Parts: sequence; structure tokens; C-alpha cells
Amino acid sequence: MSWQIAGAYLESCNCEAICPCRMVDGIAGGRSTYGICFGLLGWRIDDGDADGVELSGLGEALACRYNDDEPGSPWSFVLYVDERGSNEQRGTLADIFLGERGGPHILKLPWVRKPRHVVAVRAASVDLDSAGKMLDVGEVGAIRVARLADDGHHVACGIPGYERVGNEYYADELRVQDDPFDWALEGNCAYATTFAYASD
Repeated sequence: MSWQIAGAYLESCNCEAICPCRMVDGIAGGRSTYGICFGLLGWRIDDGDADGVELSGLGEALACRYNDDEPGSPWSFVLYVDERGSNEQRGTLADIFLGERGGPHILKLPWVRKPRHVVAVRAASVDLDSAGKMLDVGEVGAIRVARLADDGHHVACGIPGYERVGNEYYADELRVQDDPFDWALEGNCAYATTFAYASD
């Protein structure tokens, strides 16, 4: 199956900025700040299709939690697929982000390559603004960023791809309130960049 998606990415977690998992000036990162990491990740697909199924203009988000000290550090997460899509579009996006359609980059993502607990796949509006600084996931989640935290360093994250340098921020808001997750933070880390994933 042939597919490709590309666009903008924004994430925030409870770690201190710059998030310890980032690659900073070419130096790989490590453990999360507190050993237990939780956050929200969001993608805006500006260009995408899968075997003729149009995916452009849709969004995807992931609310997640993991413990560095739990064997295998499995990810527990809720995957949100954009409610504006048809059943076919939402199913295709869910399959891509769960690793069911392969792809060299997708298969490296931590919730695909590690043990995992998929709490649910839920339809929700997923909106990442044109500046890539505000993410809304229905009424259940949000990220807001404005203040840079990278101080001129080259910062990259493994989820959108270490080959892509982005911007590290202090979060003005990180909020998720959707069973089983419930948190509201500010001043923690956030990161914005672009992404491009494909089946080959």
C-alpha cells in the first residue's frame, strides 16, 4: 500500500525545556525529566493521500503517558483522528499512525516499536493553526506556545524526524482532560516543526 503525509507538528509534555529526549546540536538525548512522561502530540496534514484516499487538510493527535522505569517503557495512549474525515479517511489515518501500513519512519515511532496500550481511537476535531503554535483537540486537549526556549541551539525530535530542526518552546498551556488522562500545565516544554512520513 502506498501512502504519504506531510505537514506541521506540535507537541508538549511535562518535561522541562529543552526536553531531555531532544537531539540538541547533534547530541542525542536521554531520559525524561521526571521519569514519567505525559503529553499531547498533534499533526496537521497539509499534503497526503493513501492509495487514492485524500488525507490533505485533516489532523491527528495523540495523548500519551509512559514510565522510563517500567520494563520496555510501554506507551499508553488515546489516538484522535479528525472527525472531519470520512470513515475511510479516519480508518486510513488510524492505520498509518498505529503502524499498520508500515513505513520506515512510522515503524521507528515509540508507540509503534515499543510495547503499547491503545486506550482508544476516538474521533475529534484536530486543529493546528497555520503558525503551528496552537493545537486544539475538540474540548479535551490543547497546546499553546509563544516563548522560545532553545536559545539558538539546533533542536530536533525523533517523532517528526531527527533530520528536521524545529523550535523548542515553553508551553503557555498543555491540557488534556479525557479519560484516563487529566492534566493542565504551563511552563513545561513544547516543540514545533514539520514532518514528512511515507510508506517507502
